[in-house]
Amino acid sequence: MCETGDDLTGGTEESAGPDPAFSALLEDSAEDLYENAPCGYLSTLMDGTIAKVNATLLRWLDYRHDDLVGRRRFADLLTVGGRIYHETHIAPSLSMHGEIGGLALELRAADGTRLPVLVTSAVKSGPDGTAQLIRTTVFDARDRRAYEQELLRARREADLERERVQKLATTLQRTLVPPTLPAVPGMEVAAYYHPASTDEVGGDFYDLFPLAGGMWGFFLGDVSGKGAAAAAVTSLARYTLRAAAVSHTEPIAVLNILNTVLNHEYHGVDPRFCTVVYGVLTPDADGCAISMATGGHPPAAVMRADGGAEFLDLPGGQLVGALPEARFVDIRVRMGPGDTLLLYSDGLTEARTRGRVRHSEEELLEFLGTIGPTTAPDAVTAVTALLAGFGDGVDDDTALLCLSIPAGDRP
Repeated sequence: MCETGDDLTGGTEESAGPDPAFSALLEDSAEDLYENAPCGYLSTLMDGTIAKVNATLLRWLDYRHDDLVGRRRFADLLTVGGRIYHETHIAPSLSMHGEIGGLALELRAADGTRLPVLVTSAVKSGPDGTAQLIRTTVFDARDRRAYEQELLRARREADLERERVQKLATTLQRTLVPPTLPAVPGMEVAAYYHPASTDEVGGDFYDLFPLAGGMWGFFLGDVSGKGAAAAAVTSLARYTLRAAAVSHTEPIAVLNILNTVLNHEYHGVDPRFCTVVYGVLTPDADGCAISMATGGHPPAAVMRADGGAEFLDLPGGQLVGALPEARFVDIRVRMGPGDTLLLYSDGLTEARTRGRVRHSEEELLEFLGTIGPTTAPDAVTAVTALLAGFGDGVDDDTALLCLSIPAGDRP
């Protein structure tokens, strides 16, 4: 025990009570807390007439006590939209539930300026349950409003930047595939490109172009990665294939040139490669002859005039650009009236169905067997509808290139 009898008030055992100055502070604190609280307080009669208002709210709005108490209604302090909302929502809600909170409103100051606030109100009832007053707490929301406006501004700028990026990606993507396919004598052709993202340039590409001697070159490929780096590889691959096709009639020779170029350009810290199918078709009176080579790409499919569908077996073709001396394989096939050739990228066979299950090549072949015999435009339309059915399951770009021989008088 302290011999001096010290206590928290600074007195001694002989003291009869707390220090007089401390007592005065306690007696004054309740009223001062109401008047100078960091928020606004006001009480209104049930008809909305202001009965009491603290100094904080008067200071915010630049009103005197006598300007408001007994003379104005709370709704009179609101903007036009706020008054309408008060009559249609706030007043009925207070009448039914006795309280309402978190309302974002604007009060009009004496000079006409607007003060954004957050308002909470509660009804005070007497002993008999009769509603007597409405007590309202008003919080200054100017900082919050400024923060929200800054967020909106940042959001608008982000949306504009995203639109700019999307426009740039779309424009760049258009340069990587032909805007239209040329007309090939005696054949029907169709193509489709589905970008998995509107923000990034995809790595799928295709082309169809004339060669000397009535022949036509075609290819469809898929570059590793996405974005600007992948677009650069795609552009290089596309124009290398076209240039090599001018002086080499054998598809394997064309792929060898592409492999050399890619491996030389991208063998360092950021290796790049692609899968690709390249072919040459020669139309004739009975259809066309096709020689085709592949480098690591999904197998092309043929839908025959009799309704059957099959993959063209080209095993062993390696990725293009991954190795200095890659091995490629080729095949020669013939297409007659009613036959359709489909080239596609792996976005089609790797789309997710039934949750996380991948759509396999076997399922694709089964699907193609249900749409044959068909034409290039009809086949692309059918496969496009199949892709649309996957919805969000398509998480990679998908390219389609289709060639068919008209069936003539086929029923």
